[in-house]
Amino acid sequence: MQWRLANSDREFLLYKDLVQSRHYLGYRREVGHRMRYVVYGNGKIIACLGWAAAAWKVAGRDRFIGWSPAQRQKNLHLIVNNTRFLILPRIPHLASYLLAGNLRRLSWDWEALYGYRPALAETFVDDTRFKGTCYKAANWTCVGLTQGRGKYDRQGQRAQPIKSVYLYPLDKQFRQILKRD
Repeated sequence: MQWRLANSDREFLLYKDLVQSRHYLGYRREVGHRMRYVVYGNGKIIACLGWAAAAWKVAGRDRFIGWSPAQRQKNLHLIVNNTRFLILPRIPHLASYLLAGNLRRLSWDWEALYGYRPALAETFVDDTRFKGTCYKAANWTCVGLTQGRGKYDRQGQRAQPIKSVYLYPLDKQFRQILKRD
């Protein structure tokens, strides 16, 4: 298996085209720091994974961490959000295998690109479409549900599907790191 960061124009266009055409949410430019991977197996593309800045407020995540609003404001950049996960072939157990492999290298790649290591990963699973099985199999923890308001909500009204919130510690001391003043 070969992991390639989609940093070159060629790899980025490949990632963007695949996600746009095959992921149910399509492609959206990520906000803030971001990292995209194209994964090859036996010379063929088997997956795309996208990571970006964390959501500002997520009640379940924030309760799980136990941080104050000031701590969240200071340390939110230490959480990365799995924005896209696309698997092309139907191979049993490939999803959890890819997640585990990606998580093993994500912190190092992020630090090489941005100069710091994230402490926690988050993702949102639309339960009307998926069961979160691959995240559970890769040892992610479900900590609650979103409110369905989305990143760009300004009126406080539900406009998005309610999703399950999954977290994965990238550092054993993630709470202490995220709660630093």
